[in-house]
Formats: sequence, C-alpha cells, structure tokens
Amino acid sequence: MNTPDLDVISIGRSSVDLYGQQIGGRLEDMATFAKSVGGCPTNIAIGAARLGLRSAVITGVGDEHMGRFIVEQLEREGVCTNGVKVDPARLTALVILGVRSDTSFPLIFYRENCADMGLTEADIDEAFIARARAIVVTGTHFSTPSVDAMSRKAMCIARALGRKVVLDVDYRPNLWGLAGHGAGEDRYIRSEEVSARLQTLLPDLDLIVGTEEELHIAGGSQDTLESLRTIRRLSAATIVCKRGPMGCVVFPGTIPERLVDGISGPGFPVEVYNVLGAGDAFMAGFLRGWLRGEPLEQACTYANACGAFAVSRLLCSPEYPTWTELQHFLHYGSATPALRHDETLSHLHWVTTRQETPLSLRALAIDHRIQLEALADRVGAPRERIGTLKRLAVRAAAEVAQGRDGFGLLLDGEYGREALFDAAGENFWIGRPIEVPGSRPLAFVAHDLGSHLVEWPLAQTVKCLCFYHPDDPADLRERQDAALLALHEACRTTGRELLIEIIAGKHGELRERTVADVLAHLYDLGIRPDWWKLEPQNDAAAWRAIEEVIAARDPHCRGVVMLGLEAPEEELAQAFESAAESPIVRGFAIGRTIFGDVAESWLAGRMTDDDIVAEMAGRFRRFVEAWDRAMALRPAA
Repeated sequence: MNTPDLDVISIGRSSVDLYGQQIGGRLEDMATFAKSVGGCPTNIAIGAARLGLRSAVITGVGDEHMGRFIVEQLEREGVCTNGVKVDPARLTALVILGVRSDTSFPLIFYRENCADMGLTEADIDEAFIARARAIVVTGTHFSTPSVDAMSRKAMCIARALGRKVVLDVDYRPNLWGLAGHGAGEDRYIRSEEVSARLQTLLPDLDLIVGTEEELHIAGGSQDTLESLRTIRRLSAATIVCKRGPMGCVVFPGTIPERLVDGISGPGFPVEVYNVLGAGDAFMAGFLRGWLRGEPLEQACTYANACGAFAVSRLLCSPEYPTWTELQHFLHYGSATPALRHDETLSHLHWVTTRQETPLSLRALAIDHRIQLEALADRVGAPRERIGTLKRLAVRAAAEVAQGRDGFGLLLDGEYGREALFDAAGENFWIGRPIEVPGSRPLAFVAHDLGSHLVEWPLAQTVKCLCFYHPDDPADLRERQDAALLALHEACRTTGRELLIEIIAGKHGELRERTVADVLAHLYDLGIRPDWWKLEPQNDAAAWRAIEEVIAARDPHCRGVVMLGLEAPEEELAQAFESAAESPIVRGFAIGRTIFGDVAESWLAGRMTDDDIVAEMAGRFRRFVEAWDRAMALRPAA
C-alpha cells in the first residue's frame, strides 16, 4: 500500500444538531435553535482538521437537505468525505439539545433507522482505510449487529496494515436501548452486555479514550481503578481518562495505585457553558499530539485546552478551536474564564473559520436606492420598475462572470429582493446594505439589528456605508461610532461577514492620512470588519498609510474594495493602477459609472431589456479587464 496521505479516519455517527438558544430554559420552552454538524466521529474529524491534521470520516447521511448540509460543512472544513455514504432510503440523524444549567443538558436523539446506522461491512473499503495512519472507532457503532460488523472490519483491516486503532468509548445508554427517548442526557447505566461487547475490542486497540463513566462501562466496574486494571489485563493500549475540569490522566503502562499517579494533564479553569461535544474536541486535541509523536503531556495540554474551548461555547464542532486560536490561548491565556467573551480569541476564531473568498473581487454595485428613486421620478417611471432594473443588472453581471470565482454584486433587499433571489443561483459574492441611504449620522433600516440579520442568508455580507471624516464634530463622530459598534456586534453574534464603506471626501479634504486615520480610530474602538470599501485615493502614499493601519490592527482583514463615486471609466482605470501598488486592495465595487445613464434611458422607455443588459455587461467587462491588467502589474508578494 502507498504511504498514508491521511492522519486519521473516524467512523460512526453524524447528525444535524439543533441547539436551543434560550440558555437556562427547559427544552420544552425553546423557541429558536442554532443548527450545526454533530455526532462524535464527525465532530472529531472536524476538530482534527482545524488543528492541522488530515482527517476523514466514514459515516452515513440521507439524500436530503440535512445530509447535504453535513457533507458541505465537512468539505468546507477540509475533511475528506470519500467515506460518507449518501443513503437514499434513510434520513440523516437529528439531535435536539438544550442548556438547562451548567450541570443539566437535555437532549433528544432522532436516530430511528438513521443513515449512519445503516452502514454495513460493504461500506468499508480497504484502500480507503489504507490511506490513514490511524482510525477512530466509536462506541455507538458497536450497538447493533450490522454496525458492529462494519466497525470490526475496519479495525481488522487497519491492524493488518499496521495502522493505529483508537476507541472513543462514546457511551450513550439510550443509543444502546438501555433508556427511553427522553433520557438522552443520561451518561451511565450499568450493563454487563455492553461491557462484554466492548471488552472484545480491547485487545486490538492502541489508544482508548473515555470519561470515568465510560471507562466503567468498558471495564465492567463502577470503581475507576478496578475498571482500568480490567482494561489493562485485556489491552496494551494507552488509556486516557477524561476528568472534566480536573483535566485528564494517561496510563501508557501499568495502572498505578492511585488515579492521580498516571501522567496528568491539568485542566483549564473556564466557565462551563455547555459540556456537550467537549469530549470530541478533547479527542481531536489529543490526536494532534499523539499522532505527531509529541510527549503525552503535550497531547494532554492540547486535549484539555480544546475541551475548555468546547465547554465555554454553545455549539459543538463550529466552536472548536483552530490551530491558530489554540496556540494563542496556550501562549497568552484568556482575559476571562468565559472564553466566548474573550474578544481576541473570538476574533481569531471568526477569521480562521469563516468561508474562504477569492483573492480578487470584481463587483457590480446596484444597491442604490435614493438615486434610482430620483431617477425614476425624474423620467416619470413607476418606482416598481427599479426592481426589474436590478434583475437586469444581475443578468449583465452573470454574462460577464460566466460562473467564475471572484465576481460579486452589491444588492439591497428593498428594490433588489427578487434580484437577490436571481443572484443566489449564480456563483456571486453578495454584499447587502443595512444603512438608511444617505444617513448622517448613520442610521439603519432596522431598529433591532440582530433580529433583522437573522433573516438574511449566511452567504450575504452585510454592507454599511458611513460618511465619516476625522474633522467631523465630536458629537457626530460619537453617534456614528456607537452605530458602527452596534452593527459590528450584531454581525459577530449572528455570524455574518461585515463590509464597512467609508466615504470621507464628501465632507472634508481628502489628505494623505485622512482615511487611514478613520480606520485607525475605528480599530481602536474594537471594530474589525471583514472588508473595507474605500474611495480611490489621491496617491500611492495614501494607500500605503491605509495598508499599514490594517496590517498593524487586523492582519486577518480580507482587504479593501474600491468604490467608483460615479467617476469616468478612464479615471477609475488609472485609480486601479495606483491601487495595484498596494496588496491590501483586493478589488472593486462600481455602480453608477456602469448603469447611471443607461438606467435613465431604460426607465424612460428608450432602451429594451436586452439593450441595457448588453450595455451594462460591456461596461462591467471593461472594468474587469482594466482591473486584471492592473493586477498583472502588481509586484509578487
């Protein structure tokens, strides 16, 4: 067999987890839910990928929307999905969960004949197992004859190939038929049958990981040391005992007289918010060290830190740390035991888990509202026609983009609602405005930003235009600062990317450091948008000043897109060349230069739909070509 190109394949459960968002309430009273990928091995695969391991999962999902959600999220996380079986006859498993208190986490498993329990020996491919240095099998997938046989086949192949075999005990009594549907929270029910079945696995394992209760079921005793000794008599595997806030203890050899005499890894003092999924994060962290041959103490540190992140946040896999985030935490710690409230860690988590975007962005901006209203009124056209105009602009952009990456649109939800539906079928980056057009001080189209943004598709970037100049009166700046802070918080809370557009030149002189000083001030307030949209600068020195501010305050910023301000094509082409000297400038979003005069002709009935689409497409194409020429001259990084 070839040298393994994967570090680990985890095998077993996958589900869509629906987390109740009313913390402290009964599951019966939950009103809203957050959706995420779940299931022990699937969580492990995602957690491992975030820590830099090459991971894969063998599981089953339904041939429906929830199954596609799991596959798409796995691919987005960099997890190999070659082992995911899409089952046309079964549904994807669901789990509904809540946080009642820091010790009570009610949950209901919807797993009756679900897709991952439909896996059989035929779904285990020897060539795929051979691709990994290790496999992880999980307890639930020994609970019925078919998945038991499937998991044992994977173990047999791995052992024959000299690969490592890991067991995550993952004991859920009601998934073994030992408790009712309402007892999903129960972690331990004694069962000689379960203990006997698990013990048949132990001789073929290299690593066994479980809580004390899980080691009790594996060892057949409610005395932890006695269970450990039983496991040791049957297996030479390294045994890891997870002990919650006390960290973990590892036993690579003889079981000592006292539990604490093993190799210990202390826990991290964090606030417990939700323990569900913490063990899967722990396993991912331990595998990062164990599979890389690092000392067991270091593997424990990774594992306990990953578990600390998980218990301090609400969801499972979406909340697991990335390697960048974990390293920062281990080096600097946290300003608060409630890690979800640590601004630096939260920002690192956001920027290292958000969806990737193309290196260059070429966007047609037609999110204009008051300008198009004025235009329609002037020519006597009904304002309802503005919506049709925006749909035609989507057609024009699509003709130029041809499905390629790196193209986008700025579209509003007022006149552009149907255009947004059209654009969703294309491969577009989409920015959507949130501000009241022309407002100064800044005002928003909704009083409750969070509730408003929840209705937006996650793929849409929130765009906010703010007319801001460093020389503005203090009271105006304070009101605008407060509005931008509220928007930034709402976007982070709801998981939406944010583009802030700053126009300074309309309300004061545009000096070399004007825009750079605005950005520095907003960064000092804690506002760190994913994108900036800025007017063309007078010279390369102004772009360098902007670049220096962004590099110093937020090196993870996606970059700057340039706006047009209705400038002539030739002037904007020259601005592209100037901006090309600064790598922070990633693209453009131009509108009125593309549609302005032709929109008036179309609204007045002097152009057909096809004519205006052709004209807008031609102009947009020329800007794309000018941008690409300018980028070709950009010095290599």
